[in-house]
Amino acid sequence: MTATKKLYVKTYGCQMNVYDSERMAEALGAQGYEQVDTPEAADMILLNTCHIREKAAEKVYSELGRLKPLRAAKPDLKIGVAGCVAQAEGEEIMRRQPMVDLVVGPQTYHRLPAMMEALERGGKALDTDFPEEDKFAHLPRDRRATRGPTAFLTVQEGCDKFCSFCVVPYTRGAEVSRPVERLLGEARDLVERGVREITLLGQNVNAYHGAGPGGDEWGLARLIRTMADIDGLARIRFTTSHPNDMDDDLIAAHGDCDKLMPYLHLPVQAGSDRILKAMNRKHTAAGYIRLIERIRAARPDLALSGDFIVGFPGETEADFQATLDLVEAVGYSSAFSFKYSPRPGTPAAERAQVDPAEADDRLQRLQALLTRQQRAAQDAMVGRTVNVLFEKAGRMPGQIVGKSEYLHAVHAKGDAGLLGRIAPVRIVESGPNSLGGVLA
Repeated sequence: MTATKKLYVKTYGCQMNVYDSERMAEALGAQGYEQVDTPEAADMILLNTCHIREKAAEKVYSELGRLKPLRAAKPDLKIGVAGCVAQAEGEEIMRRQPMVDLVVGPQTYHRLPAMMEALERGGKALDTDFPEEDKFAHLPRDRRATRGPTAFLTVQEGCDKFCSFCVVPYTRGAEVSRPVERLLGEARDLVERGVREITLLGQNVNAYHGAGPGGDEWGLARLIRTMADIDGLARIRFTTSHPNDMDDDLIAAHGDCDKLMPYLHLPVQAGSDRILKAMNRKHTAAGYIRLIERIRAARPDLALSGDFIVGFPGETEADFQATLDLVEAVGYSSAFSFKYSPRPGTPAAERAQVDPAEADDRLQRLQALLTRQQRAAQDAMVGRTVNVLFEKAGRMPGQIVGKSEYLHAVHAKGDAGLLGRIAPVRIVESGPNSLGGVLA
C-alpha cells in the first residue's frame, strides 16, 4: 500500500461511533491511507453505521445506492460498511449491494489491516464476530495524526440492561470494560498530541468496572480521579449513563473532582412507572428524581440532559402526562426526545403500537416543554462569566467558538491563538442553541 491512498469515512450516530471512526482511520493511516473530506477524492469509502434510529439499514442501502455512479466511474474504488448495521445485516449487505467490498462489525475493527490485505488481493472481507480479545489493544495507531483540543475515549462497551426497545445488546454485545492502564496510557497520548478535554464513552459508561494495575476492579469515579492527575488534561466528561449505575462514589466525584465538568447526560426515557417497567428500565420515576436531588446536592450548578421516548407501546395519555410532570420537576438544560419506532428483534417491536398521530402530538408537546426549559437555561447564563475551551473558528470573521464547562456552545470575538486554550468569557447574549460573549 502506498501513501497516496485516500480514505473517506462517513460516521452515523453516537459519539462512540465517532471514536470508532477515529481509531479505524488511524489504523488505516498506519497502512498509508490519508483521510479526505469528500467521497469523490477517495480510494476507500467507509460508512460507519448506527442501528438506533428508525429504518437505519434502509438509510445505509440508500447511501450505498448513491455511491453507485461513483463506483462506476472509479472501478478500483473500495467500499466498506462498518458499525451496528454491519453487525445486524452481515452478509445481507453484500448480497443486496455486491459493490460492497468489506463489512466489519463494531467488535472486530482491529482486524481491519488483515481485511484490507484481502481487498488488495482482489477479494472481499466480512467479519462480524464477537472476539474475546480487546480490539483497542490490537488497533494500530497513526501517531502522526494531529488532534484538536477535545477527544473521545471509549472506556466501556456493550450493554447488559436489555431495555425492551433497544438493539445495543445484540449489536455491541455484553458489557465489557477496558483495563485502567490502557486507558490512562491512551489519555496521556491524547494530551501529548494537544487534547485538553476528554469525554469518556460507553453504552453504560457509569457501569465501568475495569481491571486496575494491581488486579483489583476500578469504578468510573476512581478512573476519573486518577485521570485528573494527568498534567495538561484540563477537563473530563462522561456519557452515556444509566440511573441504576450512578453509585455514591461517582455522585461524590461531581463535587470533589475539579476537572469533572458540571454536565451530566442521564436518560430517564419516561415518567410513568408502568411504562418504565414495560421498557425494562428497572428504575422508577421517583427514584430517578431522588437521584437527581443527590447529584445536585453534590454539584448545585450541574447542567442536566436526558433522553425521552414518547408513544411507547401501551402508553396512555396519563402515562404521557407523568413524563411531562417529571420534566417539570427535574428541569433540563437540554434533552433529546424521540417518537418510539420498533427495532426488529426487540421485545417491544412485537407489542401493539400507539396511534402514530397521537404519538406525534405527544412528541410535539414534550419538545415544546423541553425547548422552554432549554431556552430558560440559556437565558440564565447572560451576565455570567464562564470558562470556554475554544475549538475552532466561527462563521463570522474574527469569531472563535468553543464549549463552556456546562457544554454550552459559546462564540466570541478573539484571536486564533486562543484555539486550544481555555479563557473566561462574559456571556452577553443567548440564542436558541448557543451563547454569545466577550473575553473577560
